[in-house]
Amino acid sequence: QVQLVESGGGSVQPGGSLRLSCAASGNIFSNYDMGWYRQAPGKQRELVASIFSGGTTNYADSVKGRFTISRDNAENTVYLQMNSLKPEDTAAYFCNAKRYWGRLYDYWGQGTQVTVAS
Repeated sequence: QVQLVESGGGSVQPGGSLRLSCAASGNIFSNYDMGWYRQAPGKQRELVASIFSGGTTNYADSVKGRFTISRDNAENTVYLQMNSLKPEDTAAYFCNAKRYWGRLYDYWGQGTQVTVAS
């Protein structure tokens, strides 16, 4: 079992920055592939960025060059640095942990709201 708690959301003006954090507890964090997803009102949840247990990262085209995902296995934390924020980045952001070991282990945090507006 893995528990995930996001923090760092808030309101920011266009062009601003925020850093989201996701603290994990439970099973061995370093074994999990971690991801940040977001969901805007009336839209489906979408993958923003992911970082695999080996460190490889992946980004949605809409955030490439603006967002950076990183992880600190010693602190059991994954981060999402968001720069040059745009109004279309407004959404609830969710942390996800996945691991396939005989079966899929898939955990979600409760989400943190990011609002980008003038």
